Amino acid sequence: MADIVIHPTRKWLRLQYTALFFVCCFAVFLYNNYMQTQPMWLLLIPALLFLYPLLGSLRRRFTKMTIAGDKLRYECGIFSKTSRTIQISKIQEATVSQSLAQRLVGTGTLSIDMAGEAGPLVIADIDEPRLVADELQGARKGDRG
Repeated sequence: MADIVIHPTRKWLRLQYTALFFVCCFAVFLYNNYMQTQPMWLLLIPALLFLYPLLGSLRRRFTKMTIAGDKLRYECGIFSKTSRTIQISKIQEATVSQSLAQRLVGTGTLSIDMAGEAGPLVIADIDEPRLVADELQGARKGDRG
């Protein structure tokens, strides 16, 4: 039985990168046609906006949930890492929340309530969150195979 690894979605990052690409192209167009008397370093301002999705890409890369056997492991962090391991048998409820935009693109937020834990484990912006919730419930009941 192979481990299942779930990362946050790339869909929003792709949208951000695409939008910023067009913003930068428009800024170059404006500069070349209307603002040639202004300093060229002004073109760096739209280019610096790429830092936001770049940080999101790093955050996505270093956040994952792994379902392995009877355990669920959630890890996040770039420099300092937080890891939480949960027995799947302790999962009481897996709740999926989706905004309208998330429903349109097939992503959502998964909230996992556990017995004896103070608060839920919340994993935001994952692809097919209902399938992941069903997989967790199936693993809890021993239906995985």
